[in-house]
Amino acid sequence: MSDAIQPSSLAIDGGVATVPEGPPRWPGDDPEVLAALEAAYRDGSWGRYDGPNAAALVAVMRELLGIEQVSLCCSGTVAVELALRGLAVTAGDEVILAGYDFPGNFRAITAIGALPVLVDVVAGGVTIDVDQLDAAVSDKTRAIVVSHLHGQLAPMERIMVWARERGIAVVEDACQVPGGSLDGKPLGTWGDAGTFSFGGSKLLTSGRGGAVVTPSAQVQQRIKIHCQQGNHAYPLSELQAAVLVPQWRKLPARHEQRRQGVQRLLQRLHDTGLVQPHETSESQDPAYYKVALWHDPAVLTKRTRDAFVAAVEAEGVAIGAGFRGFAARGASRCRKVGELPHSCFAAERVMLVHHPVLLEAAETIDRVATAIEKVARASR
Repeated sequence: MSDAIQPSSLAIDGGVATVPEGPPRWPGDDPEVLAALEAAYRDGSWGRYDGPNAAALVAVMRELLGIEQVSLCCSGTVAVELALRGLAVTAGDEVILAGYDFPGNFRAITAIGALPVLVDVVAGGVTIDVDQLDAAVSDKTRAIVVSHLHGQLAPMERIMVWARERGIAVVEDACQVPGGSLDGKPLGTWGDAGTFSFGGSKLLTSGRGGAVVTPSAQVQQRIKIHCQQGNHAYPLSELQAAVLVPQWRKLPARHEQRRQGVQRLLQRLHDTGLVQPHETSESQDPAYYKVALWHDPAVLTKRTRDAFVAAVEAEGVAIGAGFRGFAARGASRCRKVGELPHSCFAAERVMLVHHPVLLEAAETIDRVATAIEKVARASR
């Protein structure tokens, strides 16, 4: 960080913002998406219950993911619920979940009438700790929901071996990581069912929407039966499907661009103390919906995590706090394995940089890094 950066230069203190134009708009301009919208209007498919666009979306997902069974639905949260229902999880069952995770996953479990059983995440990370799973198992355990979050990947091979030995189903939440892979296998296709989100902020967006993928025709059939309530109760529209097809086609190229962007950003921030080391290997190819930075109050003594986030936002950077986690949930709502200290640590310290900047030019990524450096220096 340059010694020329002074606390008085911060935008939140009246200085000039480092990125005065603010964060890039998401979704951005995309002529292929516009063409898909116009085509759906011309052929009238945009207003149909069933048409060619959903079929085309299923086809491209099958092709890119290498998996046969694809169920489209209205959101990623509903996708997790449908995956659990497809895996025959019912009221009174127990489902293992990390103590730090997206709130909708907790709600998806309780929507079925099942009980979330919370285990801790790995130390200094945000993915579930495999070594604690045995302590969570009871004779009511039917499934585990495993999320890949903030660029960190859960060890799916270990989890699948563990689950197979115990007859426990695995839902792999890939809502943050479309395009990523582990050991060459696409994320979302490791589990007995995988889930994707097409929400308005996601890497692939149609404003709302989601999908469940599974290698099992039986799981797919259970999902179909639950969804058919006179009509599809949780649909993805033809118009949404139309705009997703070109985005899936572009995903491999955009994934590589984001990978290079996050590498540049984290290299620039390496000496700030905001980058938390975590285990990686050549077999891991994460995707980046949110890029995690870590607030250390012992180092950044002049600003709390929320104040740090506010200062970076004032510089024109899209950043926010991480998930609140579930450690404070009462015993009537879940069962906990221990005090979940690492989940609490993550909930208190994680800050998340939003992904659109990763598709920008190197100069823009460098300005974002400079903005974060400015706030880090002023917070010491």
